[in-house]
Amino acid sequence: MAVLTGQQAERGILPIPREQRALGLWDGFVLWADLGVSFLVMVVGMFLVPGLGLAEALLAILIGALIGNLLLGLGAIVGSDTGAPTMVLLRAPLGLRGSYAPTVLNIVQLVGWAALEVIVMAQAMDALVSRVLGFGSAYHLWIILFTALTAFLALGGPVKVTKEYLEKFVIWAVLASTVWLTIAIFLTYDVRALLSRPGTGAMPFWIGVDLVIALPISWFPLVADYSRFARSSKAAFWGTAGGYFVPHVWFYALGAVLAVSAAVTFDPHAPIAPLLTAIASLTAGGLALLILLVGETDEAFANVYSTATSIQNLVPELSQRRLVLGISGVVLVIGLLVPLAEYESFLLLIGGFFVPLLGLLLADYFVLSRRRYAVDELYREDGRYWYSGGVNWPGIVTWAAGVVTYFSISGLGALGVPSLLPWVTVGASLPSFAVAFLLCVGLGKLAAK
Repeated sequence: MAVLTGQQAERGILPIPREQRALGLWDGFVLWADLGVSFLVMVVGMFLVPGLGLAEALLAILIGALIGNLLLGLGAIVGSDTGAPTMVLLRAPLGLRGSYAPTVLNIVQLVGWAALEVIVMAQAMDALVSRVLGFGSAYHLWIILFTALTAFLALGGPVKVTKEYLEKFVIWAVLASTVWLTIAIFLTYDVRALLSRPGTGAMPFWIGVDLVIALPISWFPLVADYSRFARSSKAAFWGTAGGYFVPHVWFYALGAVLAVSAAVTFDPHAPIAPLLTAIASLTAGGLALLILLVGETDEAFANVYSTATSIQNLVPELSQRRLVLGISGVVLVIGLLVPLAEYESFLLLIGGFFVPLLGLLLADYFVLSRRRYAVDELYREDGRYWYSGGVNWPGIVTWAAGVVTYFSISGLGALGVPSLLPWVTVGASLPSFAVAFLLCVGLGKLAAK
């Protein structure tokens, strides 16, 4: 199977022809497994304890990962069936112009998350070099170097990055590092005793499950950008859901164990630094930290690449290569000038808009359209998905209802607004997903009568 290069890779948002799809099940598994390897995943695992006991937290991680990765895998199927990226697929339930609203939100969040990843990598490298070599801080230099690496990978594209970077080197080094990190934790701490320690009860169990579900769903706006390169729907589903499931569970669990062991005290203003210190303090922890740092690079790549793809949903004629370079420049400026704590909560706020969008798309594709989108019509004005002036208002109303449900339950923590439904103890993700899914099906059935 040929690897996409040159002009083939510059298809922008056009569907990837079947004969040019180069990612099999193993390729997809490797890509998504490495996307799940992140210090940030461990940090979110720290949120679960001590509100939950460690045993409860591990059960919540397992249940949440099964649900979240199932939904992410279904989103991947839509991309592999059609060959189109996620923001283009949203033209079907929202209309061509209706898809612009989530596209703009996606661009904002992806640029933010790309900068966040670069900042995390720079902090990790700075801490590692200072600890091991005794050098002074060179934080801004690391920001520049990791941004340049991100741009280089994004210019290569998903197929080249997966086959020539992740599969040949990164995944094996990261696997060895993660295994050693796990062994070192078990040798350093009495995990059996930690499992018997009760939680404080400050976090309801299903809220913990919701925190776990939220992570794979947060990748929904990007998932079809990569699954459209899959050779089959089976490869797309199992490669995505299975690949992300393994590190999702593993790194959440490692974060929870480190937190409950009292090795890490979570600081909302510096969430990464205590974790990096705890890892570096383990036997050979510095080497493990360095290898995990290498595994972190593809998250930034994915955010930059998908930002370019999302912008092309608005302006298709723009060059993807030039967009990647321009976006990388913006990431560099943010990384150099904006403190982490300034926009992390804002990024989490934006994420609440995409959970109901996943419910909307899955309902529209699997139930109403029975896995049959007229792909060519997704790219035509005045075609099937033009609706009323380019907007499908029932779809917009459905999305809005899901968003209102989400924030009514979760509140607007970044703005200091509490939950309007504090009695809902299952979190915001599943209810908002269900509202959007069921309302889309209901309105679609009514329209068909």
